[in-house]
Amino acid sequence: MAVSRKHRATAHARARSSAQHAPASAQQALGRSTRQRSAILSIIARESRPLSPYELHALAIRTIPSISQSTVYRNLRALEEAGEIHAVSIPGQPPRYELAEVAAHHHHHFHCRACDRVYDLEGCPGGLRGLLPRGFTLEEHTIVLSGKCSACVA
Repeated sequence: MAVSRKHRATAHARARSSAQHAPASAQQALGRSTRQRSAILSIIARESRPLSPYELHALAIRTIPSISQSTVYRNLRALEEAGEIHAVSIPGQPPRYELAEVAAHHHHHFHCRACDRVYDLEGCPGGLRGLLPRGFTLEEHTIVLSGKCSACVA
């Protein structure tokens, strides 16, 4: 299951103007708003799944042919420091990035081993406290499922 379309549409609309409405500390972390930064933020919102820096670069050069991989990394760092995006950790993989407001909505991820894409999964199986040894306290959890996405299965 994916994060709802309504949630994504709201996230996309907010991403378009987030740099202008960010708190002062976020504005300072972002520095000046650039065409590259806006393009990266729009791509993350539009694609509806966590993206790697490599995927972001491949998509960004369609809009800004001169954008370099180092520019993508630099802008990802600034956007993450400003709290606009969140890194998604997949074991054994480089981080992927999604909008911070999407990350704020509790969800998990699916990693396709064939195409290496990562997808959001809505919901949580629950009942995880029952797996803990006696006396342990669960504070947070992350679930990453892996296999093949529908495109790779076909």
